Amino acid sequence: MRDLILGVSIFLGCWQAPLLAQQPTKPNILVLFADDFSYEAVRYRGMVDIDTPHLDRLAKRGTSFSQAYNMGSWHGAVCIASRTMLMTGRHLWDAEKTYPQTDRECQAGHLWPQLLKSAGYRTYFTGKWHVQADAKQAFDVARHVRPGMPKTVPEAYLRPQEGMPDQWRSDDKSLGGFWEGGTHWSEVVAADAIEFLHEANQHPAQPFFLYAAFNAPHDPRQAPREYLDRYPLSRIAVPNNFLAEYPYRQEIGCSPKLRDEMLAPFPRTEFAIKTHRKEYYALIEHLDAQIGRILGALDASPHAAKTWIFFTADHGLGVGHHGLMGKQNLYDHSVRVPFLVAGPGVPENHVVTTPIYLQDMMATTLELAGAAKPEHVWFQSLLPLLSGEAAPQPRTAIYGAYLNLQRSVTKEGWKLIVYPAANVQRLYDLTNDPDERKDLSANPSHQQRLLTLQSELQKLQTELDDPLAVN
Repeated sequence: MRDLILGVSIFLGCWQAPLLAQQPTKPNILVLFADDFSYEAVRYRGMVDIDTPHLDRLAKRGTSFSQAYNMGSWHGAVCIASRTMLMTGRHLWDAEKTYPQTDRECQAGHLWPQLLKSAGYRTYFTGKWHVQADAKQAFDVARHVRPGMPKTVPEAYLRPQEGMPDQWRSDDKSLGGFWEGGTHWSEVVAADAIEFLHEANQHPAQPFFLYAAFNAPHDPRQAPREYLDRYPLSRIAVPNNFLAEYPYRQEIGCSPKLRDEMLAPFPRTEFAIKTHRKEYYALIEHLDAQIGRILGALDASPHAAKTWIFFTADHGLGVGHHGLMGKQNLYDHSVRVPFLVAGPGVPENHVVTTPIYLQDMMATTLELAGAAKPEHVWFQSLLPLLSGEAAPQPRTAIYGAYLNLQRSVTKEGWKLIVYPAANVQRLYDLTNDPDERKDLSANPSHQQRLLTLQSELQKLQTELDDPLAVN
């Protein structure tokens, strides 16, 4: 199967010369980065519950990586780990070790934007930062540097209760959150990005790196009324793997005390999950509109023909899958993200199914910029895959971890999830069971597969210096 996929990728790559040979000298780089954005929550993947016209068009004009993963987290705020890996290029457990000294990494000029600056780029940032360093030191220009999430209020939790008044209104600007400051934060990021594009006109000989990091669609999920009205509950489907409660939630660190899990009432109800998904979709479509504004400004600028565009997110989200609301789990809805690339020579309307980590984006941009890849950067450039070539060091499996409570390995269409505190393993056939509903770990006919994945996980744990590795 993998050989077939590789063959298709080569054919659709049009037997072209390597992408670097087709590039303008040091192309511009535009990164559009979202938060809590699951891989499934886009129309181009067939999700009929949601409208994302601008991301759909971006997918058509470029390449989509359908199997893009976040490696996991050592922290309940999964975005901290994801963004630290992105900015440093270090894998999960290496990034954890250096996280307290991220500011020192910044002072030494080792962060992603600084590596691009050393290659001649002018660097811009707006939006969610959530990295243990000074964004204004890391970038040439940084505006509206936001915290990990907008401020929320008690009314946003344990709701809605069926048959009871809902005290939360996501379009109520008096509740603050995304409305703090008077203009929705997604609109502020878009306005900053457009202004940066205009400012880049003043430096025509210098390529730019523009990192626009949205807080959306993280909760509190607040969107203008016009977007909310597009998602009546009658339009919203409950996930196929909906559960009233996840059986191992305590042992895996997803108890009712976890902030993300407190958003909806216990046990979960279809009404509550539909309501949360309505607000999730509305915030995503509003985000999509802001991305459309940025892409429109880029297309109208002199930069369009020599700019690479990346869109992805730091991780996914449960929003009712498996009875889970948050991202602190290793199911695909929470570890996989959309990943789009468009630019000069990038194959159009193409899908790459080879698994990647979203942080591979960092190494990709370094290669595009002609910047040296430091030894500590563990992630890999995607340019070979975009050219239809085999990666120099192809990954045979994808590793996942959450605290010391969950581990996973995904390989050749199968996933093993391990819960050490519960002494539980879960085995899923992702090809025939993409919703991860049927645990096959106790099935006698799959014991060899189970042993193979256990061995693969142990090997990855050793390679990545996992604190749970058996030496």
